[in-house]
Amino acid sequence: MTRTELGRDYRRLWWAAAIDNVGDGVWAAALPLLAVSITRDPRLVSLVSAATYLPWLLLSLPAGALVDRADRVTLMWRSQCFQCCVVTAVTVLTVLKAADTQLLVVAGFLLGCAETVFSNAAQAVLPDLVAPDQLVTANARQYVAQTVTQLFVGPPLGGLLFAAAVGLPFGLDAATFAVSALLLATLPRTGRPTPRDKPVRTEILDGLRWLARHRLLRTLALVLGVNNFCNQFAQSTLVLLATSRFGLGNRGYGVLLAGMAVGGVIGGAVNARLAARLGPLRAMIAALVLSAAAFLTVGLAPDAVVLGAVLAVSGFASTLWNVVTVSLRQRIVPRDLLGRVNSVYRMLAWGLLPLGAASGGLVAHTLGLRAPYPLAGGIRLLALLAALPLLVSASRSGADRQ
Repeated sequence: MTRTELGRDYRRLWWAAAIDNVGDGVWAAALPLLAVSITRDPRLVSLVSAATYLPWLLLSLPAGALVDRADRVTLMWRSQCFQCCVVTAVTVLTVLKAADTQLLVVAGFLLGCAETVFSNAAQAVLPDLVAPDQLVTANARQYVAQTVTQLFVGPPLGGLLFAAAVGLPFGLDAATFAVSALLLATLPRTGRPTPRDKPVRTEILDGLRWLARHRLLRTLALVLGVNNFCNQFAQSTLVLLATSRFGLGNRGYGVLLAGMAVGGVIGGAVNARLAARLGPLRAMIAALVLSAAAFLTVGLAPDAVVLGAVLAVSGFASTLWNVVTVSLRQRIVPRDLLGRVNSVYRMLAWGLLPLGAASGGLVAHTLGLRAPYPLAGGIRLLALLAALPLLVSASRSGADRQ
């Protein structure tokens, strides 16, 4: 399948996401570097990460109702404009040497609020731009672009710019939000607003009931919630592990984050064929096993090279899981419910992220910077073993083909 078969509108969405993800990668590298330049306390560093993901717990459900009531494209570009304003403020205060931990917590929370709307709308709008049989390919290309830009291009660039001047990476991130918003504003309006006389609470309950009755997607949401908890539990203090234990500088930390992109790019390039050969169930199980094994291994990594290689395995597993499960959800869920069901799914899947980040900081502070990774890997394996019978049963009943 050639890129042109996915259409001009998809290509605009692809470019907007790619540009936005460059900025996200720059921010992901520069923010923790700025945080550790202010404090070396793992608890405070993890608090910045926790604040970014807290909106998924607080606002995901109303954001899903909004996505099904309003035009999705408009919500996307307006969210990007809001994020541009927030990061611009961070840039100015950083240049003026007025940035502190409280600022980073507030900025992370505001960016997370906008991201709950943007990300939900972005997943809901894709089925309006491509045919159902193109969803796996379209999602795979999205995740390849996200991996290359957000993990491979952005972090090394963020580390390099931070080393040159503290305010540069944040200024670049603000600019990418602005360019992405301009591209998204050119997309056709594809939202399907529901009747305005229906209460928002009723719409939210519709999404809750639909997901509660679908055994496969309900199970996947719970498994993803545990895995995301473990991810933030371990990764929220990665910057301290890299700089304090392995002696990496600002640039080296950015390169380390890019190690995850190597696996993600490989995964994005092969996962459509791999998923077709293995089937959705086996592909999901393989992704879960690989991610758990990677986290268990990080605790034993002797140097930064091995650490980067293990993170690459984790990146491969994450991309494989995301492409398979997102495409499955986009095929199964009715279009007019997609925003609300996505919001419930992602509240379950992402709602534990702030708790994972905060508790990971406490464990790193108490037991050492390596400790969160093997603990997270063990929890992931237990979650897979608990969910496996349900996944197999749902697959055999044909729930993944509805």
